[in-house]
Amino acid sequence: MAAETFWNNRDQAQKLIDEAATLRKKIDPLVSAEKRLDDFRVMTELAEGEPAEQQLPHQQELERDLVRFGRDLDLLELKVLLNGPHDKNNCILSINAGAGGTEAQDWAEMLSRMYTRWAESRKWEVEVTDALPGDGAGLKSITMLLQGENAYGFCKAERGVHRLVRISPFDSNKRRHTSFASVDTIAELEEAPAELAIPPNEFKVDTFRSGGKGGQNVNKVETAVRITHIPTGLIVASQTQRSQHQNRATAMKLLLSRIYAQRVDEQKAEMERFYGDKGSISWGNQIRSYVFQPYRMVKDLRTGVETSDVQGVMDGDLDPFVNGWLRAGCPAKRMQGVKDEEE
Repeated sequence: MAAETFWNNRDQAQKLIDEAATLRKKIDPLVSAEKRLDDFRVMTELAEGEPAEQQLPHQQELERDLVRFGRDLDLLELKVLLNGPHDKNNCILSINAGAGGTEAQDWAEMLSRMYTRWAESRKWEVEVTDALPGDGAGLKSITMLLQGENAYGFCKAERGVHRLVRISPFDSNKRRHTSFASVDTIAELEEAPAELAIPPNEFKVDTFRSGGKGGQNVNKVETAVRITHIPTGLIVASQTQRSQHQNRATAMKLLLSRIYAQRVDEQKAEMERFYGDKGSISWGNQIRSYVFQPYRMVKDLRTGVETSDVQGVMDGDLDPFVNGWLRAGCPAKRMQGVKDEEE
């Protein structure tokens, strides 16, 4: 960047500037942490040289600073762990009700609220791109776009089947029910890779009237768009934008992201994949259990992280589970944890 000819090619120069900025963003926190650590060493040495009666205030201040430093190191460690090629991207998160009928559809809606609260606590933007209401209650499925720093990197920990045990509010006999819902997460592509050039004749585009509440066009004109990729059978829909053009652009972006994720998946032999063989959305395939009765506990079956604060989790306190998954090691170890728990 210091070369005299650096700005001769402006496009290349901007590319290098962006690359340098990305590298600085990774390195600067580490340099800052090392400097703070050196400062603690100096402060400790100075405190040790003072009279005993003057050491206590400095020691208390140092301990408070060390606690804050420890929290900052935890955050730095998580950023280091988010080193996947798409971890920094926005996330397309989909929830589908599984076995359990109306109870499962209500559970899917509860999960959508939980993830919305979690995203908002992280200052991410949440955009619902498609939702299919349940039969009388809840949701059969919902797709949300979570937009924020490292959204996909954190959200990928949530992919799998989530199991709920509670006394059903839909059962007049007040019996305990077990319900399931699956969560899929894929990275939103900022731009389609060159190898993802797909002929237009492979897409089938349908329009329909949007459902639910909205502006004056909703339920009056066909603004909603559904796009099908014929070779793979993948289908996406968008109905929350105000115009058909906006919904079409959103749906195409979602579909390209799904196609890319599926192609990457086909090249992998690892057990954990974007669209791996999850099995049915039912007993024996869950990654996390949420028990409301007869006791209260949420437990991640991959890592063993658990809490009795069920309400806190449903209000979006997911960081202990997500961070625990990120720190658990390689995907093979995480999946082995599921097998061990089930056995």
